[in-house]
Amino acid sequence: MRNSTVNCCSSGRSLRRSPVSGVRSIPRRRLPCCSSSSQQHVTDAFMLQQDQLHNFSSASSFTSRVAYEHETHEWYGEALNSVNRTYDDEEGAIERRAAVFSSARAPGPSNRKLKYETVMLKVSGEALQGKGDFGVDPTVMRSVAEEVSGLVKAGVKVAIVVGGGNYFRGANAWQGLERATADYVGMLATVMNALQLQGALESLGIDTRVQTAIEMREVAEPYIRRRAVAHLQAGRVVIFGAGTGNPFFTTDTAAALRAAEVNAEVFIKATKVDGIYDCDPVKNPHAKKYNKLSYRQCTNDSLRVMDETAITLCKENNIPVLVLNMLEKGNILRAALGEQVGTVVCEQCEEEGM
Repeated sequence: MRNSTVNCCSSGRSLRRSPVSGVRSIPRRRLPCCSSSSQQHVTDAFMLQQDQLHNFSSASSFTSRVAYEHETHEWYGEALNSVNRTYDDEEGAIERRAAVFSSARAPGPSNRKLKYETVMLKVSGEALQGKGDFGVDPTVMRSVAEEVSGLVKAGVKVAIVVGGGNYFRGANAWQGLERATADYVGMLATVMNALQLQGALESLGIDTRVQTAIEMREVAEPYIRRRAVAHLQAGRVVIFGAGTGNPFFTTDTAAALRAAEVNAEVFIKATKVDGIYDCDPVKNPHAKKYNKLSYRQCTNDSLRVMDETAITLCKENNIPVLVLNMLEKGNILRAALGEQVGTVVCEQCEEEGM
């Protein structure tokens, strides 16, 4: 039997199969390694080999069949390695995929330049329940997914932390339930929301990954910072579930922590209200809204924007906080573009004395 070769157009290398006695050769496909579909071509050729293997007559010797199968798999692995060596240069596959992703971005509204290219979006669990008393309102979930989709199409790298208050809140545990146990239940509630948001995003064609601080590999990836950053660079939305994985920490603190870890440029807290007020605007129609606040004002005036741990993390890592109404269409994208939306909390606001 003649030796079979596979040519690699960009490298000029040939992949050679040694003959196997009693086995008829099949022609090889030329592999266009400079094409993004190179691996598919290799796989197609491999499947053709498998068809040939299954077409052996019952009279074929067992030795020939095993040898052919082994050789086919060996050729498949060698071909894929050749493609990967050609495609993955010294800058790495992640950087190359990120570059391709960036160049293929759809232009944002009016081609305006983004102020924030990497954002941490904190979605309130209570906001997801809409007008209901429990669970998720599908209309609200779809609306949030569409907002995130708009961000991705505009070129923003999006990390998300979701709360779980629409299912369970550890701080409001009933008497007799230990606080740590209640917090763990609350973490599981955030994972329920994360998986539903992932489904909503993927129904819109947005590639999404869920990472959890408590391992549950059957439904989500474990949280690994470098992997999360790689996903973001490759254009995927990353949703972080299960908070920090530790009791006594809020999801706001988890969002601030993850924002610092993935180098987010802004922390967007998406709620049911359009900013920060000096008192509850639902109970007091004369409540005063702030356009700008300092970190110190948030803590000193007890404005309950976020807990003090989350505020401190943002302050120490110089991450501005934007509080806005996520139910108003286009709000989150306008914030990423730098428009005045909701209330901004930042160090510069403190210096300006606002």
